[in-house]
Amino acid sequence: MSTLRQLRNFWIPWAATMVLACFSDAVAQVSYKITDLGTNYSNDNFSMAMGLNNQGWAENMDGFVNPPENNLNTTVARGRAVININGRNIDLGTLGKPDGNSWINWGGINDRGEAVGMSETAVPDPDGEDICGFGTQLTCVPFLWRDGRMSALPTVGGNNGQASAINNRGEVAGYAETSVVDSGCPPFKITAAVMWEKGKAVALPTVGGDLDGVAFGINDHGQAVGYSGSCVAATHAVVWKNNTAFVLQDLGVARSNIANAINNLDQSVGQVRRADGSARVAALWQPDGTLTVLDQHSCKCILSGDLASFATGINNRGQVVGSTIDSDNNWSHGFIWRNGVMTDLNTLISGDSNLSVISASNINERGQISGMATVVNGPDAGNIHAYLATPVDESIGTSMADVVRTHPKSTLPADVRNQPMQRSGHCRLER
Repeated sequence: MSTLRQLRNFWIPWAATMVLACFSDAVAQVSYKITDLGTNYSNDNFSMAMGLNNQGWAENMDGFVNPPENNLNTTVARGRAVININGRNIDLGTLGKPDGNSWINWGGINDRGEAVGMSETAVPDPDGEDICGFGTQLTCVPFLWRDGRMSALPTVGGNNGQASAINNRGEVAGYAETSVVDSGCPPFKITAAVMWEKGKAVALPTVGGDLDGVAFGINDHGQAVGYSGSCVAATHAVVWKNNTAFVLQDLGVARSNIANAINNLDQSVGQVRRADGSARVAALWQPDGTLTVLDQHSCKCILSGDLASFATGINNRGQVVGSTIDSDNNWSHGFIWRNGVMTDLNTLISGDSNLSVISASNINERGQISGMATVVNGPDAGNIHAYLATPVDESIGTSMADVVRTHPKSTLPADVRNQPMQRSGHCRLER
């Protein structure tokens, strides 16, 4: 069956989507039914749902992970951007060799099924960079996948870039290299936050004397969020409105402040560095830029040992999802924050699900959540699988939070669980 026909066959009419969205508001949601989205190929051991649209279609990064030697050398042996529709995977392909790699970021799919990300080409990077992160040192370019075809989006003079998110108007946010050498990281080039509209790249301004910028999210009004900083660190969380950068409030430490997503009510989420500089914590910004810290340490539902948190998804009802990191810097829990309360998603999932949630990437208007989870039992035990969690009005009895206390989170090496953070561009923040 052709890719386009697969998309058409699974298309959910807008009327049905709106009915479901209203229904989910009207029903008391006490738990989630979790669906294992598996992996793209039978011998893959890793997948993570990064993008999610209102149809419940997930854009995943799927691949095979090799054990790393140390943190800096963590690599994914192969990887592909994939759209999962009702359990069926559509491999988006690559702009390089047939067996080449492609990857994605938060927010990479819209309601029409258009998707964005980054792909290797067949051309070695002239500066020896490895932006796609597969250890190949091939140039890595932003892509738009539309009507069953992947095409490259232009940079702003440099060799590499990434398309992070796409809205329902087809506008894309991300970053791209310029032709100017970055004085902080020669011979690498300055990175500009970019918006693509009708295929044309427009570089967005940074703040103050910052040289580099990255955009991670975009809403349907064309407002983008990300950060302004340097090649070694994010400094300011930023929202761009009408091509003007506005700094979002932080806790007084100019490091690791990042906005990852923005809804249509101009609410943004991301992370800020604690005032004492000790760790990053999940953040919610209102349209005027004021900050609410979503601190997991104030929530007894989060298991002890978590060190940091960050938020990556928000819907138009102000429901926020994100992830926590434990004291060993591993992915630990996926959470939902609503009505002022942060809740470990594993406490809302039945203990017989066989998936232990370790991240939550996105939440749509139906309240569905996507992310990645550790397989608890069976032949894939210890592997990481993408999931889709759908709200239901059911009691669950024993929760997955009770079950996982007696199981290891993953048999993959610790640093591998940090790979999606690095692949998403965050490796450029803390070099």
